[in-house]
Amino acid sequence: MSASTPDREGGGAMEDTSGEARPDPATAVPDEPEQAHVPYTGMREMPANADANPTPTTTHSTWGAGEPRLLVTDETERFTFALTKDEVRIGAATGCDLVLPGIDALHATITHDDRDEYVLVLHGAGEMNANPAAAATDVAGSPPGERSEVLRTGARFTAGPWRFVFMRAEFADHGRPFGGRVGGELSDQPPQPARPDYSDRDNPEWSGRWEVQDD
Repeated sequence: MSASTPDREGGGAMEDTSGEARPDPATAVPDEPEQAHVPYTGMREMPANADANPTPTTTHSTWGAGEPRLLVTDETERFTFALTKDEVRIGAATGCDLVLPGIDALHATITHDDRDEYVLVLHGAGEMNANPAAAATDVAGSPPGERSEVLRTGARFTAGPWRFVFMRAEFADHGRPFGGRVGGELSDQPPQPARPDYSDRDNPEWSGRWEVQDD
């Protein structure tokens, strides 16, 4: 049997008869395991079954779903106007779908298009928060010089003394999952199924592809 004598002046090492120094179990600090470094790329891994099994995290639904509507206010009135027609005309003329005093005879048009979007064309003077200065030439057939925007939940526009806010449930709003930009941005955006084909509006066809929505 070999004998060893603690080397108290040597920083906690012990020496046996072979002359080899060994760590003192009472004072030695174990080595920490090496940590593997995984660089952050900003990309999310696509699910293995992405092409076959879309998840509920999508903002696409059946055509016209999500109760699309306008919250309409002025200094004294406040009401909700449901967008149930494929074309809604807003103006002071009696033939408009939403008749309001103090604005042009035909001040704005909202069209429900084949992609299941609600597209505003502002014919008269007013402001649009999402697209304040665009001159549309090809959106919803609007003539040059008239402004247009695709409405997303919370989009605001004005006409004379009236203020309008577009509302639609997120599950059908065709925006970005999880609350839009707050929930993700570009390459860090959670993927969702591609927009359905609404040729058959009662039975939209899902492609099975996945995409990141940037609009």
